[in-house]
Amino acid sequence: MNTDITRYNVGPRMSEAVAYNGIVWVAGQLGEPTGTVASQMEQALAAVDAALAKAGTDKTRILSVQIWLADISTFAEMNSVWDKWVPQGHTPARATGEAKLATPDYKVEVIVIAALK
Repeated sequence: MNTDITRYNVGPRMSEAVAYNGIVWVAGQLGEPTGTVASQMEQALAAVDAALAKAGTDKTRILSVQIWLADISTFAEMNSVWDKWVPQGHTPARATGEAKLATPDYKVEVIVIAALK
């Protein structure tokens, strides 16, 4: 068992990702606080890809995803982007809910837990 903790893009308040014992937890990823749910989702998923790559893994190793929408009525719009991005045969456990995000301009936030390679 590897007991080392590795932190990626460490900031004063949080790290972008933290790896421990074969698992990586990726902090909530957002798109630019402009545009549509679809454009913000595309940007958030690109940020997830980048964070996973820094940790040495990829989206085929995602175990669990939480998606927060500022307005649950945009569920179908968000899913139109998700369905193109998520690798078929490797779909993770997923939950989607509605929540107020950091500012009213943010429409979607994606939180990921993945296995390391």
